[in-house]
Formats: sequence, structure tokens, C-alpha cells
Amino acid sequence: MQLDRTIAPSYRIIRSIHLPDAETVTLDNGIVLHVINIGDQPVVRLECIFDAGTWYESQPGASYFAIKMLPEGTLTRSSAGISEAFDYVGAFTEMTHSADRAGIMVYCLTRFLPEVLPLVQELIAAATFPEKEWEDLQNITLQNLRVNQEKNAFLATRQLRASLYGTEHPYGRSQSEEQINQVSREAAQAHYEQHIRNSSYRIILSGQVGQQEIQLVNQYLGQVQGLTTPSEAALDSSVLPAGGGASLTEKAESLQSSIRLGKRLLTRKHPDYFKMLVTNEILGGYFGSRLMKNIREEKGLTYGISSSVITLRHDGYFTIGTDVKKEFTQQTLDEIRKEIHLLQTQPVPDDELQNVKNFMAGEFAGSLNTAFEVADRQKILLLDELPADFFDRYIDQIHATTAEDIQRIANQYLQLDDLTEVVVGGK
Repeated sequence: MQLDRTIAPSYRIIRSIHLPDAETVTLDNGIVLHVINIGDQPVVRLECIFDAGTWYESQPGASYFAIKMLPEGTLTRSSAGISEAFDYVGAFTEMTHSADRAGIMVYCLTRFLPEVLPLVQELIAAATFPEKEWEDLQNITLQNLRVNQEKNAFLATRQLRASLYGTEHPYGRSQSEEQINQVSREAAQAHYEQHIRNSSYRIILSGQVGQQEIQLVNQYLGQVQGLTTPSEAALDSSVLPAGGGASLTEKAESLQSSIRLGKRLLTRKHPDYFKMLVTNEILGGYFGSRLMKNIREEKGLTYGISSSVITLRHDGYFTIGTDVKKEFTQQTLDEIRKEIHLLQTQPVPDDELQNVKNFMAGEFAGSLNTAFEVADRQKILLLDELPADFFDRYIDQIHATTAEDIQRIANQYLQLDDLTEVVVGGK
């Protein structure tokens, strides 16, 4: 039988998804351990998550260097010794940092957890910040920044966040050469002492996990006493920029411009969050979006363009981004605004809306194939303090979104005069 490629294959609409529950255990010292025990392979991922990001630092840059210096030396091991110890058991480690949090992430075979856990505890409790490694990390960070500063896309994204939040706000602050040179080793150590070594944190253990592994975590990470709960400043919206306006950074040598449009928006807890996700998907959230069809496929102005809803712990923002030849910059901006205006003034056709809903439901279901992908979703629930059924309701909320909802969302949250415009390159 020959396949007729002119006929679309049949499909089944996904109506519901149930996210496996996390088991929560309190260790002897009060640290909370969340366990996601799924998966057929004998592999685990251990995450120690600290409230120690940019939001908590007293000197700009201290939080980044504090977490990155953990594997650079302890009381009993050098940087090379730490690397060799993890490599010996085939473990992969990563020190993570964001505006909200910092963390240690380790992947290893389940049977090597007894070797990995004391190493992790050593990083948390006995980091020494050796001077040579400190200087090396500063130099590497400077070199990476200088490379990135040559990229229009990097500069445009950084400038957009600064325009939305201000350069002194944790969400608007970015690394600079001056900041990297000025941050002191002592400030990074002080941040480590207060927010990592002596602070309570959360642990997420995912993969093939049983009671033996839980007991091991308690044995190595649950015995340190006297840990404190870090305090945090509240988001003062009165000091944030009003939004709107445009900025242009001319780069005569650039053939292209990087375009960013954005606006402070909402978090996952907002009642309009799911409706905003559908609106964003239609506008620029996937390869078949309106921005892609117009600006890439019909006019050929760019290789790719997308829009996103970015959610942070205390706030969120909407952004549109693309790179185009300089001479097409204004035309691209005009077409973006035209597509937003169409969303505001014309209901989305039923077939387009259904296709987007089906795509979003399928994409969500496809993102839950492994234990670690499930753990990533559970981590969002735990860290953002969302209802346990938040993702169970995801597909229901997507399918419940109507064309009228999208028109209202576009008018309420995407007013053209409220969008901040950033262009790096030229017009």
C-alpha cells in the first residue's frame, strides 16, 4: 500500500496529563528533601538549591563567584583533586546561578551515590576559595564577557532586562568588566558563609531512588545543625522603570541588528498565566507562529523570530527577539507591531487556535519522557510554591482558552505603547 502524502495523518487530542508526585522527606537537621522516584535506568540527579542568587548579594557579583568557587578547593582537596574524585565515579557536576538561586547539580549512577554525597557535603561545608583559582576564575569570566559583548544578541537581551528593571535591580543587573574587577574574594566568601555554608537549602533527588538512597542523603547532608533560613527583600515595584520607550545602540561594523521588544508581565500564579501562554504561542511561540510565517516565510527578513513568556520567582516579562539585516530593522519592527495589532482587533480563527492548542498539549506531554524532565516540572512547583495540581491542570487550561480570551489578553498586556524596544546594530 502506497502512502498518500497529501492526506494528513490522524491524531488524537491530548486531554489530560498527570505529573507523578514527589515524596517529601525532612532530614534530621530540618532540610527538606524532595524525591522523584521514576525511571528504568540506575541513574540519579542530586540538586542542592540555595537561596543565594543575585537577589541576596550585598556586593554585585558576589553570588556568582561564591557558587562557582565551590569546586575550586576545600580544606582537604585541591581543584584537581575534586575533579578527579567526581571523574573517578563518572559523575557530572554543574554549579548553577541565577538572579533568584544558586545550586549544585550532580548526575551519577545510583550505586555511586555513597561516593558522591560526601564530596557534595565537602563543597558545601569546606570551600576555601584559594587565591590562584579565584584569579583564574575572574580572568575566565572576563574573557567570556568580552567575547559575549561582541555579540549584538547578547547586548540586546541584557539591555532589555536593564530597561525593564533598572541596572540596580537583581533582575536587571548584569555582569560588567568593572563589576568583575571590583568584586572581592572576601565578599564572595562572606556570601558563601551566609547563604550557602550556614544556610538551610532544599534538595531534589530524582531518578531511580529508594529508601537506601534517602537514608544516604540524610547521613551525609542531614547532620549539620544550626542552619539559618535566609531573608529576602520584597520587590518594590514603585522604583522600577515605567516601561515603553526605545533605545538604539549603533554598531557601524555590524551588518545585522538584534531586536528585542518586551514588557514586565506576570508570574505563574497569575490567573491569566495560561491564557497568556496560548496568546504568546500564536504570536511567536513556535515554528508555525504568526511572526515566523510573516517575517521569516513570507518576507524573508530573518532566519528566525520568537516570543516568550519568562517567569521569575518574584516577577516575569514578555519578550520578542530576532536578528535581521540593518536595512530591514524598521520594517521588521513595523511587522511585529502589525501582528500584535491583529491579535488585538481580530479573533483568532478556530482552526488556527485548535492547532496551537494541540501543539502545546503534545509538546507538554513530550517534555515528560524522563525522570529528570519530570523533576524539572516538580522543581517549578516546589520552588514557586504552586498548587500540586498546577501542571495537571495545564492542558485543561490550554484547551479552555477562547479566541475572546486571546483578544482580551493581547489588548490588556500587549499595548504597543507599553512595549520597550531595544535595537543593537542600527536602523
